Amino acid sequence: MAMNPQERTEFVDAYTRLLITTWSSEEFAGRVDSDIQGAMKECGLAVPANAIVERVRDIPEVQRDGGLDVQIEAWERGLETGHFYLHIPETPELEIAELTEGELEGVAAGSYICCCCCPCCSC
Repeated sequence: MAMNPQERTEFVDAYTRLLITTWSSEEFAGRVDSDIQGAMKECGLAVPANAIVERVRDIPEVQRDGGLDVQIEAWERGLETGHFYLHIPETPELEIAELTEGELEGVAAGSYICCCCCPCCSC
């Protein structure tokens, strides 16, 4: 059952809330593991009480290139079958690097070049 554009937008918003909340709160992540349907409902993803919901931690490589569309298709299949697969990977690792003085100066001191000299410009 394909979602209409509004349903798709609502799903993407709720799914994004679920991911961000899972990744930013250990307590919520624990609820995802112990009561996935309850955690989903808190984020706006309600499914029928008799639905089966499985958390997928590792997205198969053949599906990774599909991005969000893979999850949307899985959700639409779940609406038809009552068996939902929810892609919720572990918290992504972010690479944090320190800036050199020169890089920091370029960001903070404005390597900005005015391109228009319009009234809103401060050059």
